[in-house]
Amino acid sequence: MPIIVNLDVMMAKRKISLGELAEKIDLTPANLSILKTGKAKAIRFSTLEAICKELDCQSGDILEYREENE
Repeated sequence: MPIIVNLDVMMAKRKISLGELAEKIDLTPANLSILKTGKAKAIRFSTLEAICKELDCQSGDILEYREENE
């Protein structure tokens, strides 16, 4: 998949656990885990905004585009 989710990297940089972040942004740990592992098919802008606000980062720090090798 050409969209890479770097949520785990940002969480490690900010030293915050999945459960703690999920609680702060009012999301279930299961749903945040799906996003963190790159298994999510979509993300709401409101969720992305809450994550960026809590981690003090930009959306580009969380989501990255890489071309697929053919």
